[in-house]
Amino acid sequence: MTTETKTRARPAAVTLTASAEQRIADLMANAPEGTIGVKLSTPRRGCSGLAYSVDYVSEEAKFDEKIVTPGGTFYIDGASVLYLVGSTMDWVEDDFTAGFTFANPNAKGACGCGESFTV
Repeated sequence: MTTETKTRARPAAVTLTASAEQRIADLMANAPEGTIGVKLSTPRRGCSGLAYSVDYVSEEAKFDEKIVTPGGTFYIDGASVLYLVGSTMDWVEDDFTAGFTFANPNAKGACGCGESFTV
């Protein structure tokens, strides 16, 4: 009698649009020496409690989620994953602004300026 273990690939916590992946590639092409990827986290900040923060990262943390994209590695802070599951991250540019945007099904509210959210 044998027991076979079947594993299924777990979907990424955050879906990246093609624009977001291209922006990560652009960031990595101009990244400081020693940079291994770009990391999304949700520090406590703003009037609603949590904010989105995207920064360069120089070392992999034990509990971070790792998403390999064609242009570079994208990390999600291990402590932030539960706030972000099911989210979509996009890069949007127009004549006046440019930045990452987030469609987060876990967000229950946001501040008026859009800089922070609550879950």
